[in-house]
Amino acid sequence: MEKPVIIFGAKGIGKAALEIFKSNRVVVYGFLEDDAEMHGQEIDDVTVLGKTDDHGFIKLIGQKTEAFVATDDNALRKRQVKMLMDTRKVMPTNAIHDAAIISNSAVIGHGNFINARVTLGANAVIGQHCLIHTGATIEHEVKMGDFVQVGAGTTINSGVEIANEAFIGSGSLIVAGVKIGKKARIGAGSVVIADVADGKTVFGNPATVIDSK
Repeated sequence: MEKPVIIFGAKGIGKAALEIFKSNRVVVYGFLEDDAEMHGQEIDDVTVLGKTDDHGFIKLIGQKTEAFVATDDNALRKRQVKMLMDTRKVMPTNAIHDAAIISNSAVIGHGNFINARVTLGANAVIGQHCLIHTGATIEHEVKMGDFVQVGAGTTINSGVEIANEAFIGSGSLIVAGVKIGKKARIGAGSVVIADVADGKTVFGNPATVIDSK
């Protein structure tokens, strides 16, 4: 990546993204953050420049800089991605740690956060704007949709299919061939041995559906 990056969000994932870009020797131009109390602060020598709708900085994106959206709030993430596509005609860049292990045959979309010690196996397909946290293992032939979140230390075995906006808690194990539905939620530490329907929340070993009532 030749252009510097503006990071949208200066808190948790924003700070982790800064570390990732630095691990790849990518210059971070600055942060945009809606918490006004952070404006003017420096995080590891990188300044919080202003709000995420500050056109003075947004106009640089696509011409002089790239952008990365650093939030785990999917609704906010979607709005910011849409803004970048509508106003700047660009997709956010990927933040992939140099300590991640990525198969040459893995396919990765745009705007993804892939932290240190993540492993992506052969022919794994990662969609757009996913968050894959430290030490997660994504085995071969896994297919992951858009806006999926995978917690630290999770293992997703071969052939698993994960639909858009699913959430998989830290330390979970998804056995081979399972299908995880759209907006499904997997509780931390769960062992998922059967398909999970759209919108369902499961937890435990083996994971079972949590009644929403």
